Amino acid sequence: MNAMRTAALMAALIVLFGLLGGAVGGESGMMIAFGFAVLLNFGSYWFSASIVLKMYRAKEVTASEAPELFEMIDRLRQKAELPMPRVYVIASDQPNAFATGRNPENAAVAVTNGIVRLLSPDELEGVIAHELAHIKHRDILTGSIAATIAAAITLLARTALFFGGGRDRDNVLTSLLMLILAPLAAMMIQMAISRSREFAADRGGAEICGKPEALASALQRLQSGAERIPMNANPATAHMFIVNPFAGMGGGIRNLFSTHPQTELRIERLMSMRTH
Repeated sequence: MNAMRTAALMAALIVLFGLLGGAVGGESGMMIAFGFAVLLNFGSYWFSASIVLKMYRAKEVTASEAPELFEMIDRLRQKAELPMPRVYVIASDQPNAFATGRNPENAAVAVTNGIVRLLSPDELEGVIAHELAHIKHRDILTGSIAATIAAAITLLARTALFFGGGRDRDNVLTSLLMLILAPLAAMMIQMAISRSREFAADRGGAEICGKPEALASALQRLQSGAERIPMNANPATAHMFIVNPFAGMGGGIRNLFSTHPQTELRIERLMSMRTH
């Protein structure tokens, strides 16, 4: 279900790009915008692990430095049939974690000091399994493709606005609305893809560790912790964490622009897995 949803959302992004590109710059304009977007996002994708780990001053640890954490990750990655990722610890009191890397062979799992202190071993297993599911599903690649198409749409729209709109000058209002709303729609679809991948990682993580209720419990505690304890995080990396480090910002229409599903809904889906 989540895979189909992601594919449908990605198709919607491509259709939106095609419609806007055809209206603004034709095939040549589309290819130029897409080329720029690829260049802008290629470095982010290829060097994502080193960039984000340095951003958070994450310290790589060895089996001798963090034996329990290392053993847990090693055991779970074997169940997931993945290579052993590099293991990092971030000096932050907010309980959180993320996985990064362009593929399973170049992956890393990072946890904060706060999450290690807060969660029980079973709950931490659920979190680690969730992050390993992201690696197994190649969600960094999926997110990078979505970001590239969304960036191309934004570039097309901004270029058209700067140079006075698209080809169809008979209906200026319609053209302007399209140029303004298309990037907004692209952002909403990109965020929906991110939420879909979180749901998929929850399910995949629960299957890896075999303890959906432990992951559900962890999510509840992490959400509460993120609301109470601030983190000096970069908004551009919020989608990478298991819970949004800027939690507690409300719901409603803002959920459409959220990188994460509502924690209550994630917990509900996980708890339903116990009966299956």
